[in-house]
Amino acid sequence: MNLSIIVPVLNEAALIREFLTHLRDRAPEAETIVVDGTSSDRTTEFAGGLCDQLLQTAPGRAGQLNAGARAARGEVFWFLHVDARIPDGAIAEIEHALKDRQTVGGFFRIRVPRPYIVYRFTDCFAHYAGLLLRMRYGDHGFFCRREIFEKIGGFPKVVLMEEADFFRKLRRAGRIAVIRQRIVVNPRRYEKIGPARLTFAYGLIGLLYIFHAPRRLLHSIYRHTCCRSS
Repeated sequence: MNLSIIVPVLNEAALIREFLTHLRDRAPEAETIVVDGTSSDRTTEFAGGLCDQLLQTAPGRAGQLNAGARAARGEVFWFLHVDARIPDGAIAEIEHALKDRQTVGGFFRIRVPRPYIVYRFTDCFAHYAGLLLRMRYGDHGFFCRREIFEKIGGFPKVVLMEEADFFRKLRRAGRIAVIRQRIVVNPRRYEKIGPARLTFAYGLIGLLYIFHAPRRLLHSIYRHTCCRSS
């Protein structure tokens, strides 16, 4: 399988080198594309030489992801966040899932590597709630066939929840695979803002999104609860 990993970044100098080294170890056969949203730190300097393509665009996750997809050579796209750690055999899992031609893409389960009960709402309870509500965030490592990505128009350029919108479009295109192996998510944002506060904010934003609340309201909640320390 010819697979391209697309990673949007902005001011991730602290993580990018370790992350790309991790990808080389776990997915050496994949093309790796880093799409930088014009970072003001040393992100691009540290990424150089550790990825197959390094692109720069205006900041904005949807635009960065779409730019990476346009530049990619793979027949399958895998969208990853820089604070993820992928499981052993992840590429083989994706390949196995896509042997079924009715399957258009899929996602991985996630785990936050902390023992506290609040994190189980994020990586366990939220998983089943997401299945029920047909909703998923981008930290689950979406993957899809190139032709499907192009057919559904990629990621919509919206203020917030572009990855959730993309997932809904992907679901309508065909069968979605759920990979039981887990991506380990760096808890840095939870620890900076507070796990209870951030979990509540994500849950509230997701609930309001399901009920089609205005994006400006979702963005306001996100900006005031998820973008500053507690």
